[in-house]
Amino acid sequence: MFGDLLSRLLAPAPETLPDEDARRALSALMVRLARADGHYDADERARIARILSERYALDATGAEVLRGDAEALEAEAPDTVRFTRAIKDAVPYEARAEIIEALWQVALADGAREAHEDSLIRLVTSLLGLTDQDSARARQRVMRG
Repeated sequence: MFGDLLSRLLAPAPETLPDEDARRALSALMVRLARADGHYDADERARIARILSERYALDATGAEVLRGDAEALEAEAPDTVRFTRAIKDAVPYEARAEIIEALWQVALADGAREAHEDSLIRLVTSLLGLTDQDSARARQRVMRG
């Protein structure tokens, strides 16, 4: 379904993605984070849809469609390292910082920090060319609301 997008992402010299494709790729990382513990339930799906709605000013239907696309893309995407590096090459630096903020929104939505989520966010932060300090600032912004 997303073969063309993945081909563009994984090309040797990817071009900047159009907004719609960038949203799908970034949303797929949120899904990957939520699925990291092997448990992806209705509450997590609703949380991601709510974050997408707020982040991209989507109505409920639009957010659900984007979340569904993200789930399908995440399932087709290569391992986290290759997928994240591909996103780094195709997404401007400013947008990469927003990715980490969105991941923290997913991770902290239940009010608890879990080691597997922290570990995945740390890996993605590094692969996106951001620092632990960038991630800490993103986490603090999310915690402030």
